[in-house]
Amino acid sequence: MVVGKNGANQQDESVYNLIPRTQYHAPKPPRYESRFKSTVRDSSKDRTYEHRTMGYAEEPLPDPQQFLKKKQGESRAAAAAVSIPKDTIKCKDCQPRKPPIPSIHDAPKMGVRTEKNFVQTNALDTVMTVPKKPQRNIVDARHGDKYPIDPSGLTPKYVFKKNFGEVPVYIKNRRNDMEKAKQEYQTYVSDYFRRGAMREMGDDERQTIIDGLKKQWEDVHHEYQTLSVIIDTIPKRQHKERLEYEMKMLEKDIDLLEKHQVIYIAD
Repeated sequence: MVVGKNGANQQDESVYNLIPRTQYHAPKPPRYESRFKSTVRDSSKDRTYEHRTMGYAEEPLPDPQQFLKKKQGESRAAAAAVSIPKDTIKCKDCQPRKPPIPSIHDAPKMGVRTEKNFVQTNALDTVMTVPKKPQRNIVDARHGDKYPIDPSGLTPKYVFKKNFGEVPVYIKNRRNDMEKAKQEYQTYVSDYFRRGAMREMGDDERQTIIDGLKKQWEDVHHEYQTLSVIIDTIPKRQHKERLEYEMKMLEKDIDLLEKHQVIYIAD
């Protein structure tokens, strides 16, 4: 490796470059060929017809002696029009034709006068016409760009409706259906328990039971607080577990009575 004056490494001048190297050429991958090639070729042959796009190979030339003469094209067009009657041509999108334009030889009707008083008619139309309301616009640029203010959302629109702020009809119907279903359920439950000799617990009775359970829970909890800190014997551990179980059951009963407002009991 030789270092030049500018300090760059000159990699070309190397001993390894003197040994001839065999050039390796990567093999060319095979050309892609679709497996549907034969199918496409057969289908294209089936739909091929002669003279479909390019016409005949040799177009027959007209006879030079039979050239187009004066007014011969009009006769040919008339003959073609006669050969195809108009009744056979049907077009569902075609509109009925308008009356033809009058010829220059048709004289207009002369001496026709109207008795309409255009001055009086125009005056009445002007008096009876309702003045047009000016459009409510808003300008939001210094160049005078304006647009309608009503559909812009800057003015209150829905608050002026007659039914604004009222409960929708479908919500009222749903509420009535729920109340009706609740009454039917209460009637069914009352009849069912009446047939089964069951009665509904009153509010005073339920509250009395809840107060008694809470008083009992306070007594058990006070007894639980008086236990010794060290539980070193089996009787002490059993007594503690019994008190915990009693408090748990009392809490469950209180929660049950407070959660359900309607309770049925058997006499």
